[in-house]
Amino acid sequence: MDFAFTKEQLMFKKEVIRFAKKEIVPRVQEHDLNKEFDFESFRKLGEFGILGLHFPEELGGGGADVITTVLAGEALGEAGVDGGLTLALGAHTFLCADTLFRHATDAQRKKYIPKLASGEWIGCMGLTEPDAGSDVASMKTTAEKKGDKYVLNGSKIFITNGPIADVAVIYAKTSPELKHAGISAFIVEKGTPGFSSGPNIIKMGVRTSQTSELFLNNCEVPAENLLGKEGDGFNMSMQTVEWDRSALLAPFVGASTYMLKRCAEYAKGREQFGRSIGQFQAIKHKLANIRIFGEAARSLVYRIAWCKDQGRPLNHLEAAVAKLFVGDWSMAPANDAVVLHGGYGYCHEYDMERIFRDSRLAPIGGGTSDIQKMIISKLM
Repeated sequence: MDFAFTKEQLMFKKEVIRFAKKEIVPRVQEHDLNKEFDFESFRKLGEFGILGLHFPEELGGGGADVITTVLAGEALGEAGVDGGLTLALGAHTFLCADTLFRHATDAQRKKYIPKLASGEWIGCMGLTEPDAGSDVASMKTTAEKKGDKYVLNGSKIFITNGPIADVAVIYAKTSPELKHAGISAFIVEKGTPGFSSGPNIIKMGVRTSQTSELFLNNCEVPAENLLGKEGDGFNMSMQTVEWDRSALLAPFVGASTYMLKRCAEYAKGREQFGRSIGQFQAIKHKLANIRIFGEAARSLVYRIAWCKDQGRPLNHLEAAVAKLFVGDWSMAPANDAVVLHGGYGYCHEYDMERIFRDSRLAPIGGGTSDIQKMIISKLM
């Protein structure tokens, strides 16, 4: 396993950091404070090529490998981009667009992928329900075939990009009696009669991402909007784990580097008792802890990305370990960063309190830490 990046990959990462610092970061605090989605920054991500980085060039993508795609996510976090925007990117590109790329027809790929890769359209995925979070088989949304259409009924919750999405991948049961094997996936476009979203849910962190419920009330979609075959839905949703354990975690890794740089700068410049606080052992330990987390998390995430690039089947145990570690352990360095800054760390203008709030999602979203422990112990 070779973790040496190519010269081109390292140059690309530097370009992403430069782009993000210039085009996105100056607006981060304002949008986080106002709980607003930054449409301008999202479009700029599309123009730069990040939204469609791993898709083929003929579909408007960059043709990049997984390692390069993960580098881009890490670079955004390292530049100081907020967790809300990177979460929106992940839901758009990896949960929605990648599912369409893998399972849609050629005609549907040509219709949707270029629009999603450019940022002209925004995508989301509807899987979680009020009574079916980690227990996917308990979903109640149904899809009944009637002639040349499917009629969908049910609701989804905590859907990233829900209020602003132009197209959604919706999971529903076509054969409820089959549990996991009865779940199917459908393409549902904004404006489809019977398909609507609730208001944006105000969250503790990642506030710039828009999150809502989705409602399907006798929503009719053409039969050709079925992705793959009936019953393929559960396996499709599990394939997103490959991205959730690599590219979707990468911004958290990048954020640890951003925190470390900001904390080191503050520790050098802040003086107490006649010397910089960076000379005190307690502060040195906090800086060391942030560095240790970043190095360990980076190794776990890039290991998953490397395996994916090699075409190896995903080891769900290793993936669960990566998700659990980044999720649970990201809280400690974020807390250290706030404490290191003292009163300033509690103030919005210093970014640390935002990063602390954003990091709280890591042990919850994409499969809770308790679920990861269940997966790890079962597979052991």
